[in-house]
Order: sequence, then C-alpha cells, then structure tokens
Amino acid sequence: MSILSTDLLSKNFDTPAGSVHAVRNISLDIQQGECLAIVGESGSGKTTLANMVLGILAPSAGEIYFDGELLPSKRSKVQRKAIQLVQQNPLSSLNPKRSVGASVRLGLDTYNMGARSNRWSVVEHALESVGLPSEMRHRAPSTLSGGQRQRISIARALACEPKLLVLDEPTSALDVLVQARVLRLLNELRKERALSYLFITHDLAVVRNVADRVAVCQAGEIVELGDTEQIFTAPEAAYTRSLISAVPVVDNDEMALRNKLASRE
Repeated sequence: MSILSTDLLSKNFDTPAGSVHAVRNISLDIQQGECLAIVGESGSGKTTLANMVLGILAPSAGEIYFDGELLPSKRSKVQRKAIQLVQQNPLSSLNPKRSVGASVRLGLDTYNMGARSNRWSVVEHALESVGLPSEMRHRAPSTLSGGQRQRISIARALACEPKLLVLDEPTSALDVLVQARVLRLLNELRKERALSYLFITHDLAVVRNVADRVAVCQAGEIVELGDTEQIFTAPEAAYTRSLISAVPVVDNDEMALRNKLASRE
C-alpha cells in the first residue's frame, strides 16, 4: 500500500527572465515502511519536490496523495503532523534559545498531543529512542556534538508520531563515522516503527546504505527509477552513470563495476 504518491507533479517559478520549471511531471510512490531516495545534483529539483510534499510549496500542477487521501495545499494539523522533516543542518534547525527538551516538545504543544502533564515523559522517551539520555533535555543545542544534534532533530520528528519522514540531506553536515551511526539509527527506527522515508540527497554512497529504491532527478524530471541494487549495478540513464562514477571507490568489486559502467559511455 502506498503511503505517499504524486501524480504529474510540477512546480514553476516566475522570474524576471521568465518561468522556470523546477519540477516537471513527477509521478512516484512510497510504500508503507519503504525508503525512497531522491538523488541528483544541486538544482535538480529534489528539494522543491520535498517542499511540495511537506506543504511548504504549493504545486503548479499535479496532485499529492497521502494515506489514500488527496493532500490540499493548505494542510490540516493532522496532515502536517503525519509528515515530518529532518533538516540538513542540525544546529540551524534547533533554536539556540530553547533547551533540547523544549525543541523536542514543540510539536507536542503545537499539535496538542496527549495530556500536558505527560509531555515531558514523551520527550524523554523520544530522546531515549534515538540513543540519548533523557536528562539531555535540559541542555542547550550549542553544547552538543553534530551527531547528537541530528539525533535530537530525529527525536523531535518522532515525538509527533509521523507516518512519513522527509530527510533532507540529513547526514551531509556530519563526518563519515557519525554519518554511519545516524544512518544505522534511521534504518533501525524504520524497522521498529514501520516508518516511511523520503530521503533527499546528492550522495549516492549514502543512498546505497539506506534506500530500497532510488529516483534519479535531473533538471526537474525523474530520469531513472528502480531498486537500489539495480540502479547501482545496471543503470540505464547516462546521468545516473555519471553520478555513480563520482562515488568514492572502496574495494576491487566497486572498481570493476566502475570500469564496466565507463565502458558503456
């Protein structure tokens, strides 16, 4: 069953030079419990697509369906709660004037979730679910590491009990070791909670470790869509092959695949 689907979704922006087609006729779906990655270079339209799914931008054309229902441009609180965002930079996404706990609790208060007297307990449970001690709720974001702050951003989203997480470059600001830990956490949470992910990234090395399927976006259009393994081992689009060729090679098998793909150019 699809948790999210888009039907011929497009977004145009008016500029002094004329209309710019940021996203053009994108149709895709995300199954319950699935991670779909949208990959592409800067300007490919992937973040614009994510912002339409979140309701930040209204589509110029096309429709978005969530859990079987048409999503309007103006979302209800229930609809906003069900689709949560984890942003790229965990420090800028957390208010430095709020404690960690206050940031995580914000969604609970905004959507009036549960009894007020129980909300700090929910906050502490959310922190523990991402591997952080409950007492961390008293600390300021500036006192924490990048990996800890990103875990807090994930905890804040999870506290709202979403069905879909939109992850916009969630590990690009982290070093390689911390990145691996956050990706492992995301995989564990998806299995435990039957969450669905829309994973926005330019980094195919990350995609291979987290996504079930990959949609390759170029100039606002999907040029290739398939299972992750198929995309990496037998890509059809030249643009996809060029993206894969930029992924760092870590072993002989990957070098052999790189040479095979290069021979098809």
